[in-house]
Amino acid sequence: MRKAQKFKLQNQSNIIKIGNMLDDMWQIHLHIMLLQRRYYRMFGKNPSASRINKHIAKLKKRTKPHWANLPSQVVQDVVLRYGKSQDAFFQNIEDRKAGLTTRKVGRPKIKPRHKYSSMTFTQAGYTLENNRIKINCIDTWFSFHKHREIKGTIKTITLKRDRCGDYWLCFSCENVDDSEPKPKTGKSAGFDYGNKTFLTSDEGTQIESPQFFKQSLKTLRSLSKALSRKVKGSNNYYRACRALARHHRKVTRQREDWQWKLATQLCTEFDTLCFETLNLDGMKRLWGRKVSDHAFYQFLQILEQKCAKHGKKLVKISQWTATTKPCSDCGYPNQDISLSDRQWTCPECGSHHDRDVNAAINIKRAGLAA
Repeated sequence: MRKAQKFKLQNQSNIIKIGNMLDDMWQIHLHIMLLQRRYYRMFGKNPSASRINKHIAKLKKRTKPHWANLPSQVVQDVVLRYGKSQDAFFQNIEDRKAGLTTRKVGRPKIKPRHKYSSMTFTQAGYTLENNRIKINCIDTWFSFHKHREIKGTIKTITLKRDRCGDYWLCFSCENVDDSEPKPKTGKSAGFDYGNKTFLTSDEGTQIESPQFFKQSLKTLRSLSKALSRKVKGSNNYYRACRALARHHRKVTRQREDWQWKLATQLCTEFDTLCFETLNLDGMKRLWGRKVSDHAFYQFLQILEQKCAKHGKKLVKISQWTATTKPCSDCGYPNQDISLSDRQWTCPECGSHHDRDVNAAINIKRAGLAA
């Protein structure tokens, strides 16, 4: 299994050197994008990655000698990112023509300097020693908070700068064996997602979302107003930007912490977990901020990792599977039920249903049948 592990670089006086390297990488990114536009205008096609690498190698000897001091593999990764974005753009066009997706992937664009925030080392260019890493091209050591041991074989190391101005080390490792199987309980459960109640189980248990964004909305509005009053580009403007970014990061961490703990709890109680795949983008257009605050798709990703770690099974049924309208007792499809009907009685068998519990029972039944 391949997993990523993240560590924060300590605040140190020489950390500005990493920021300068990121600016140099942005210059290479800018040159590649402008070269691609000019090449397409002249020849009607896009340059290949190998041609761009040869072009950059010539520039290092001629007009851009300072690029020669940068790690060669990191420079090649900038070209690799350009190639991946081009491939994704053209593949998306083919998929939409074939009717495989309706999602649109845009053409690669030039990133602003302040949004170009990461660089990736593959096999060389760095030296790792305990909780310190040395960037060979600038001959400088940096310390990071090593709060856990690095498991597996390190394949890539990514240096990343977030919107708060902090720097992070992201290790992508292969052959990571962190499985901790939990004892089998023999239980299975179906869960229905809802706006009023985050999750409702087939047994009637309701799990409410804390809605951390809603809790912090007053503070976020105040910080946004403070930012809007600053002169753009001034020191106070960037100070207000960082203050707003720090609070958004706090909300994100609160939500993720709650979701990880909930996923662990569900994996402890059940062996099989059944969920419904939903059109969350459509739901966001209808109900907006509340759907984003729940972050249901992110929760499913976390739960999938937890199930793989603890030896449990996660089943996702199709969004076109009928779960709300059919009666869970006799199967009669109630076509008259509307979104405002939270309780209803089956006209066929007379069973009284809670809307969410009935849907959760149908989700569980469809998941176990699959």
